[in-house]
Amino acid sequence: MTKVEKLSLAEARRIALAAQGFGGPRPERVTAARWLKTVDQLSLHQIDSVNVLVRAHYLPAFSRLGPYDRSLIDTAAWGSRKKRRLFEYWAHEASLLPLALHPLLRWRMARADRGEVGWKGLRVFAGERRAEAEAILNRIRSEGPRAASDLEEKRGRSGWWQWGDVKQALEWLFWAGHITTATRRGSFERVYDLTERVIPAEILALPTPHEKEAQRALIERAARALGLATAQELRDYFRLGPNDAREAVESLLEAGVLEPVEVPGWARDAYLHRDARRPRRIFARALLAPFDPLVWERSRAMRLFDFHYRIEIYTPAEKRQHGYYVLPFLLGERLIGRLDLKADRQAGRLLVHAVHLEPHAPAAAMDAISEELAVLADWLGLAEIVLPSKPLQRSID
Repeated sequence: MTKVEKLSLAEARRIALAAQGFGGPRPERVTAARWLKTVDQLSLHQIDSVNVLVRAHYLPAFSRLGPYDRSLIDTAAWGSRKKRRLFEYWAHEASLLPLALHPLLRWRMARADRGEVGWKGLRVFAGERRAEAEAILNRIRSEGPRAASDLEEKRGRSGWWQWGDVKQALEWLFWAGHITTATRRGSFERVYDLTERVIPAEILALPTPHEKEAQRALIERAARALGLATAQELRDYFRLGPNDAREAVESLLEAGVLEPVEVPGWARDAYLHRDARRPRRIFARALLAPFDPLVWERSRAMRLFDFHYRIEIYTPAEKRQHGYYVLPFLLGERLIGRLDLKADRQAGRLLVHAVHLEPHAPAAAMDAISEELAVLADWLGLAEIVLPSKPLQRSID
């Protein structure tokens, strides 16, 4: 019988933080190579279109590295083909991923092409409505990159929940890998083009692994990024199906890549990546995007940090507990507060609508928060920080 290592909660926290790129000093200058290393360490940056503060995919690198040139992401994701380092696809929701992961997700594209994955409303384009999608694909092939708004005859619809037929067909073509994002317009509207005209030829030429091999590689990537995790958390990172993930976890356990561990208070089995770092202390100070991989799995945030976190964008204003766009604040090895922030770009102000401190927040918490807000404001080009008029509130959940 395999001996299961027992880890304290504090050890588990430090392992998780180190795996996520926290704990070391921030570089004086963030080079393209240093930034790419962070992207590779996390494996993906989740995309979200909300621009209350700054779009979410820019924040994970800032949280870990400090101020950096956001054009690094723009060029790597949506620049010329020669400068591409990232591509868009459905991983943990819509995501930016290193090009090296393209072969590992082709099985998902193939399943989408067969109508086996993707939203139910899109799957019809794999079958009875395939001719409609192929007609749109041919238009892009002959006319060049196009957004849904370029192809829709009726422009009256708006919003994610009111996709027209053309947008749905485009999204199925995207799921199935026939097209990808060529660029993003100022409104963040996705512009599609043929995959072979966007993804570098040397990436497309890489062999396509068997889907079981690819899924195993994705779970291993998730394990590296998380340090230690439950099977559910490993599966959630790239949104694998239960059966696919279970086989991959079992294979990695058998190979010794994953090692079973026990953490007090965790009802589920946990797995440690064999190469996970085990620092004795973590020194960190960071504001985290709502979709940062450190906190996107809310039950994990609760178990690791005793931090109950929900994004309240879709909650009616009168029912919000902490605010509209709330960022957790990491100090040392704990999540010690959350801030409701907004960038008033026209006036050049960073608006701090509310600060909520956890009961265990140290006395120096506000000094650390003030320092990080100053760094954030400078990075965003905002000259003034407007603090809340109400006193600080301590979170009680």
